[in-house]
Amino acid sequence: MNENKKARLIELGAEALADALLELADHNDAADDLVERMIATPEENIERFKAKLRSLKRSRHFIHWRESASFARRLETLLQDLRANVDDPKIGSKLVAAFYETDKGTLGNCDDSSGHVGEVYRFDAKELFVSYARRCPDKEWLTELVFKLNKYDDYGVRDTLIDCAVEYLPEPNIRNLINMLQKTADKEEDEYAKRHWLHLIESLARQNRDARLFEKVRTDSWGTLSTAAFVDIAQVYLESGDPEAALSWLDKISPNETHQIDERDRLLLEILGRLGETEKQKDVARRIFRRHRSNDSLEALLSVIGAQKRESVITEETDLILSAKTLSLSDTAFLMEMGQVEDAERYLLDRVDQLNGDFYGSLLPLADAMETNERHMAAIVVYRALLDSILRRGRTKTYPHGVRYLKKLDRLARSVSDWRGMDDHDTYLQQLRQAHGRKSSFWSRYGK
Repeated sequence: MNENKKARLIELGAEALADALLELADHNDAADDLVERMIATPEENIERFKAKLRSLKRSRHFIHWRESASFARRLETLLQDLRANVDDPKIGSKLVAAFYETDKGTLGNCDDSSGHVGEVYRFDAKELFVSYARRCPDKEWLTELVFKLNKYDDYGVRDTLIDCAVEYLPEPNIRNLINMLQKTADKEEDEYAKRHWLHLIESLARQNRDARLFEKVRTDSWGTLSTAAFVDIAQVYLESGDPEAALSWLDKISPNETHQIDERDRLLLEILGRLGETEKQKDVARRIFRRHRSNDSLEALLSVIGAQKRESVITEETDLILSAKTLSLSDTAFLMEMGQVEDAERYLLDRVDQLNGDFYGSLLPLADAMETNERHMAAIVVYRALLDSILRRGRTKTYPHGVRYLKKLDRLARSVSDWRGMDDHDTYLQQLRQAHGRKSSFWSRYGK
């Protein structure tokens, strides 16, 4: 279809297309900008780009969050124009750096709670800068450009070019940039500003796989190290090829500490694998799995202990789940995932008094799965919990969901002959009306 349209447009001739473009440009700013770009020389387009940057810097117009998406598209188009018209890597790098300097006029005058505008700086502009910087032969000039740009980063987008420095700067220039940042940090008296510089050095040290420098900077920056710092340092040592040092840093964390326990165990699993500590690795993999049983965590466990143990693991874990007194919705979901539908139903019905309908994000998929598998009693107790939660909270905007659940309960009740000691549907409905009879908005919806 598009090829056919293209052929027919070509048949119209250049003059007719030019008239159409000019007519469109009179009514559309984007089209007018396109026409200006098409007829301008490369030098003129560079000047147009610079003029737009100056306008953005001077702007005092506030961008409401409803306008942020369209404003972000304007910024993206500006960068696309630069890509199309500038091939020289040094000029291109300089102009993208100038684009970052508009952050005060853009992000400083914008409700960017949606993140659209910030993403243009963090992703689109970064990608364009890297494409120019990789080809730029003057790495010393480039190093100075990035350093000067990061002297001021009030809106947290300029450090993006530091975080990807390894993509366009060779190791000697990264070392030089680290020295420049360190000298600036040493002179800084304001603690917050000093941490800003040290954070940039951390990023470069990590990219350069310099774990000792990363450790030193993190210690200099924060003094007393937290659990998160121990984990970060261990991670960088592992990335730098020193699993023994990485393990020693994890060992500094108290075994009773629960903060970042998932991240720590995943890191420990990788470290033990590098060290060839197979048995210890199996213990950690099983610990991770049991903390949150799922098909994904099961596959991770089997990758360590062997895929042939799948059935024995499922059998063992099913027994453990069924013997536990406390209800775990994730364990219920795991049983369903593994096809242990009957066990999942029994597990749920034995712990029905622990169901909390406020956790609808986990309960609703579970109710749907039970209903699909024709485990009607299990579906009923979950839908009851969801409905009870809605009526207890009394938020009218959720009543349509509650009405839907109650009508499901009406339908599911017809297929149940043995209520296993629970109130039958008529009794439940009568109790519901007694407890929430005054919620006329709900009952009128249900009546319809």
